[in-house]
Amino acid sequence: MTDSRLNVSNRWLLPEGVDEFLPPQAIQLERLRRDLLDLFSSWGYDLVIPPLMEYLESLLVGVGNDLELETFKLIDQSTGRLMGVRADMTPQVARIDAHRLKLDSPVRLCYLDTVLHTRQEGFASSRTPLQLGAELYGHAGLESDSEMLQLMVAALRITNIENFHIDLGHVGIFRSLSKLAQLSEEQEAVLFDALQRKAKPEIESYLSTLNIDSSACAMLVSLVELSGGIEMLDEAESCLAKSGAEVQAALESLRKIARMATSRMNGVPLHFDLAELRGYRYQSGLVFAAFVPGFGQEIARGGRYDEVGRLFGRARPATGFSADLKTLMTLSAEVAGANPRAIHAPSSECERLQGFIQKLREQGERVINELPGQQGGMTALGCNRQIEKQNGNWVVVDI
Repeated sequence: MTDSRLNVSNRWLLPEGVDEFLPPQAIQLERLRRDLLDLFSSWGYDLVIPPLMEYLESLLVGVGNDLELETFKLIDQSTGRLMGVRADMTPQVARIDAHRLKLDSPVRLCYLDTVLHTRQEGFASSRTPLQLGAELYGHAGLESDSEMLQLMVAALRITNIENFHIDLGHVGIFRSLSKLAQLSEEQEAVLFDALQRKAKPEIESYLSTLNIDSSACAMLVSLVELSGGIEMLDEAESCLAKSGAEVQAALESLRKIARMATSRMNGVPLHFDLAELRGYRYQSGLVFAAFVPGFGQEIARGGRYDEVGRLFGRARPATGFSADLKTLMTLSAEVAGANPRAIHAPSSECERLQGFIQKLREQGERVINELPGQQGGMTALGCNRQIEKQNGNWVVVDI
């Protein structure tokens, strides 16, 4: 039998992984949101606000099984069709480009809103992330990949995160090697999982059970250890010499991106990892992620995903990035202080006082009116100054 008294005492508890922000963190989060949207706008990215829910078949186009498990599902009472609450806005924004805007020119879109996850992943992670991101459609060149990488770095700098570095990879390399080895879809999936864990003995053991060319086998195994600075790309070119034109073109793309990043991102450390395959199910080229020391997962990630547009019925090259603003704020070097200091205003109907208060607010000051019979003094309201009358004039003085 359920103890009703226990239910009463716990009724205010939030579900695990569902969070809320109180003063002063809430205003800090809102300021970061405004600053980021201003940043995106300054780069020419237009804000879109996709729906909180939509039909499941549209919501999950091209994103694979992982996101489907993250998505809350419900039945539309009007139609009986299955709907989903968005767990990632990237597919929604791709749909907007493909079916609502329908432009041939490059389209730059951004977004910043809450998404909902069915489960809590990682240490102390939220099930209600505040997802921010930007997407660029309609251009297949490295210039758009470079722009997206630069914009992600600019966004991280606005949030005052220090000491981050960027991991760069290219999913086309693993894809091409899998094709060269003539791996089945199931075999590719097994190898992909082992690569994510960099389990070299397991990879060698598994490949030994398959009837594939020895050179292809050696190149697949080498991906585990092909990571490091820009000099690693020379080693990769040697190790993957028999891989074919597609892999060599991917390596050259990484070199070019490195040159662009070095000149435009003001010393952000770059690390290359050819086993970096985040988003492999829908990414199609360059992939990148940002990391900070002491935090065990990426704080932002992105890359090229040209195939998603085709799945929506309109093939459009695309690149983008996304992050969780709540995570970025938590990692920010800027420590959230108290609420902004305020000015205490006496309770009075004096028109000159009310006009003086209005001018202060127009100048950006925070002015709090005293309420008749209120409890608590001025300092309890966060006031460090007050309005008082001196020689017939209203003035602001320190408390």
